Amino acid sequence: MTDHRLPLAQARTLVIDTLMRCRTSQSNAAAVADALIGAELTGQFGHGLRRVPAYAEQALVGKVDGFATPTARAARPGALAVDAAHGFAYPALDLALDWLPGAARTNGIAIAGLTRSHHCGVAGLPVEKLAEQGLMAILTANAPASMAPWGGSRPLFGTDPIAFAAPIAGAAPVVVDISLSRVARGKIMAAAQKNEPIPDTWALDVDGNPTTDPHAALKGNMQPMGDAKGTALAIMVEMLCAGLNNAHFGYEASPFLSAEGPPPATGQSIIAIDAGVFGPHAVERFADLAGEIEGQEGARLPGRRRQQIRAEMTQAGIPVDDTLLAAIDAMGR
Repeated sequence: MTDHRLPLAQARTLVIDTLMRCRTSQSNAAAVADALIGAELTGQFGHGLRRVPAYAEQALVGKVDGFATPTARAARPGALAVDAAHGFAYPALDLALDWLPGAARTNGIAIAGLTRSHHCGVAGLPVEKLAEQGLMAILTANAPASMAPWGGSRPLFGTDPIAFAAPIAGAAPVVVDISLSRVARGKIMAAAQKNEPIPDTWALDVDGNPTTDPHAALKGNMQPMGDAKGTALAIMVEMLCAGLNNAHFGYEASPFLSAEGPPPATGQSIIAIDAGVFGPHAVERFADLAGEIEGQEGARLPGRRRQQIRAEMTQAGIPVDDTLLAAIDAMGR
């Protein structure tokens, strides 16, 4: 298996051309491409180009509507309801990101809720974009069930990421991006595509036993981060994203990774806060805390590693193996 380095523009064109062959509009394909390239540039390869075959297959069969046009309506002065219309999440997220800064500065805080949505990729990317505009931001997203409640055995929750970002005076934003499973499901998907084993702490098989087989893991249960604490946080995310937005709960949603079943119709919620809402010195105070963290030997501020990877890959290109390139090239042929 040979790794190639694709320049960013070439990788973006690859995604757009593939999705357009697979019943997706140019504008939607471009939004997806930007998100997947963004994922690669953070080192989150399971949310990057490896998603193209699944996305393309779902667009071909209509599980995701590649021609959908998301719509938005103001539910309150500080609340935007966004309908992804069973299309890709990224064009709907773009609507939210366009609206949130102005609403947050006007109201101090604003929320956008997405319904009838799809996989939203690296949750840290939208909040980082808001932080670069001087806003604090929180994003939660629910996903198809792959994790059981603590003490239970039937999956009800997805890996349900939570992301947070805040502006730092004189520096890049701090970005916290966590999955409520011990690892993101995309890492197991990537291991399955490469037929590589996984650590036995990541997931359980269908019989509830720890497994190193990524294929068995995808059919079983993800292990929650922090045991009962992880599943408690998943309840919060499901309520914020599905209950609040009238989207599907994880146990109602079809898988993101296959073309079988109806649209997943999951949800996302994004909260933006004007960092100056209570005074002008917050970003300097954030910088004080960041400095205390980075001043300790061995400590690292969340977000710095992804920012370093982004700088390196922007120069060197994105690594892609022959097998993945062949799978992408075969879509829609």
